[in-house]
Amino acid sequence: MQTRTHGSTLGLGAMGMSGEAYGPADRAEAIATVHAALDAGVTLIDTGDFYGMGHNELLLAEALRGRDRDSYQLSVKFGQLRGPGHVFGGQDGRPGSVKNFLAYSLTRLGVDHIDVYRPARLDPDVPIEDTVGAIKEMIDAGYVRHVGLSEVGAATIRRAHAVHPVADLQIEYSLLSRAVEAEVLPALRELGIGMTAYGVLGRGLLAGDWTPGRAGDMRNVSPRFAAGNVEHNLALVDALRRVAAAHGCTVGQLAIAWVAAQGPDVVPLVGARTRQRLSEALPAADLKLTAEALAEIEEAVPAGSARGDRYPTAFMAALEVGN
Repeated sequence: MQTRTHGSTLGLGAMGMSGEAYGPADRAEAIATVHAALDAGVTLIDTGDFYGMGHNELLLAEALRGRDRDSYQLSVKFGQLRGPGHVFGGQDGRPGSVKNFLAYSLTRLGVDHIDVYRPARLDPDVPIEDTVGAIKEMIDAGYVRHVGLSEVGAATIRRAHAVHPVADLQIEYSLLSRAVEAEVLPALRELGIGMTAYGVLGRGLLAGDWTPGRAGDMRNVSPRFAAGNVEHNLALVDALRRVAAAHGCTVGQLAIAWVAAQGPDVVPLVGARTRQRLSEALPAADLKLTAEALAEIEEAVPAGSARGDRYPTAFMAALEVGN
């Protein structure tokens, strides 16, 4: 597998291995999937301290036990408050909370440092300078290697970067979600900041095997999966499927490769939670898209062609970048 500025062409997103976001997951299979990803050359693993209320970090600790700590990078999000019953309680980016969250993550993960530490969302009541300042203190103390951000706009990125160099922004980016192209991606490149792109398969829409009526998880309340929208979006996938067939790959592999083709500073996160899903995604890392292929993809799924917001209205309010 080729490597890029983040260390590997693809990253592994671990959220689906814990909690009920995409339905129940099998712990043994999840651990085997982490092992398979590392063995295949994937070095970036992304988690959040609120994924499964700490379950995900404990699972990763088990999966990573015995591995050389320098052979992988851990990206950890913090600050998303949760209550019993999976109720969301807002964001907490206060400096004291940053250090508290970090102490718990280090303990659950069983490591002595986090490679990229980032607030999951912007806390509207705390200046980003204060949050990043606390991460900087933890970098100086040796507990964190790099500052990361998640789901913020260009202005916030610049403010954070002025406090301490930001290494990476994590944000949704796919053929169905391209709002970052207007201002965010140019700002990142101006400042020399990388991007990890999540949602590269549109939460399954771009995987190529989604059918209307299939439910049982967070997609039940996703506008893009709602009746009237999902049929339109699946028609886009059918158009993309024809392009994929012409290039000898699956529609999911083509969607992942398209994100990777946006530049060596963009690393797609693949949210595989089984070895089968991982094996389906890995070939995308070596798929080379010509200018002609990229034009065909653009014609099949033009920017802004998806219907429905990428999150329910209440969650969209916490984002600085739209669809």
